Amino acid sequence: MRRRTTAQALAQRSRIVLECADGHSIMEVSRRLRLTPDTVRTWRRRFLERGLDGLSDEPRPGVPRKITDADVERVIVKTLEEKPKNATHWSTRSMAAATGMSQSAISR
Repeated sequence: MRRRTTAQALAQRSRIVLECADGHSIMEVSRRLRLTPDTVRTWRRRFLERGLDGLSDEPRPGVPRKITDADVERVIVKTLEEKPKNATHWSTRSMAAATGMSQSAISR
């Protein structure tokens, strides 16, 4: 199963809160939205404790990302607006060479 995007996850969490606010039980909400009861309990509790801020993702453990949003934007713009010399499209290697980033960073 793929991870939801932030917007999709926020919409799902909002549906949980709205269903609970309409008086539906945790079991009923979990059945209707095809989620586990624990998931419904988690987001209901976080909303009750923190309001709308509780529906956002918390920071994840691990090493902070090294690729900035500006780096990602630069690669996307270059991909869409430029062609590499002597080629019809960018490869991960050619984009890495053109941007000074590693090939694995470009692949991500």
